[in-house]
Amino acid sequence: MSAGTLLHIPHGGQGAPSPGRDGGETAARRLYWAFADCWTVVRRDLTHLVEQPVNIAWRLGFPIVSVLLFVYVFGSAMVVGDGVDYATYAMPGIFAMTISFGCMNTALVVVIERDRGVIDRFRSMPMAPSAVVSGRGVSDVLSASLDLAVLAVIAVITGWRSHGGPAATLAAFALLLLLRFALTWIGIFIGLLVPNQEMVGGLYALAYPFAMISSVFTPPSKMPDWLGAIAQWNPVSSTANAIRELFGNPVASGGTWVESHAVLMAVVWPVVIAAVFLPLGVRRFQRLSH
Repeated sequence: MSAGTLLHIPHGGQGAPSPGRDGGETAARRLYWAFADCWTVVRRDLTHLVEQPVNIAWRLGFPIVSVLLFVYVFGSAMVVGDGVDYATYAMPGIFAMTISFGCMNTALVVVIERDRGVIDRFRSMPMAPSAVVSGRGVSDVLSASLDLAVLAVIAVITGWRSHGGPAATLAAFALLLLLRFALTWIGIFIGLLVPNQEMVGGLYALAYPFAMISSVFTPPSKMPDWLGAIAQWNPVSSTANAIRELFGNPVASGGTWVESHAVLMAVVWPVVIAAVFLPLGVRRFQRLSH
């Protein structure tokens, strides 16, 4: 299904002026249309994902390869602490790594749709200005939920278990989705900012160290002091350590303040990131030339 076809998903007349949208709207009506238009974009994005089975195969294959590579290939050579099973330590890190890489996928999708004129088509419609970027953010979180579900099944099959109880386990997955939601706005902003798709491909090289220079696979205390300090304050590290704590898995903390308050920082970091990049993404979208 083409992008142009997918743009015609209606929510009760989005493609034409709707009663009550041409002026004199109350704040409540504007809020209603903002949510309605956002949901229309979400449905369009998810439909587009289903229509591209190659993307689904990639999304499902990446977690499997990550587990096989980092746990079973490299895992036998890794030591994180006395008596700590590396697979149990690494699995929550793989959850966090998978989530963090998603922001560059978002950037690539945004720049492709911008270059193909899809975003200009949206801008020509009588819809809430924030709907395109907010819809992308919501649809990315929903698709990330699928990634986590697949990864959790793989983890259980390979022997990983959460010992934190149902509430703590759900809280851990909620923190992962909160991080993904925040990083999505970085991806949206980058996708609207960079001039072409090739540059987005080059930026993947920046996402890789962002995920890897963290506590995902190695405790920062085992790194050189300067690199360990960077890893400790990496938002990915805070989320990885927080979900380890909630899952009841080994944390291997070095005793620093940021590591001791991992759950708090796993909330603070995404809130700060979203507070900075959400308005930047919306503003950049509004400033795009027709």
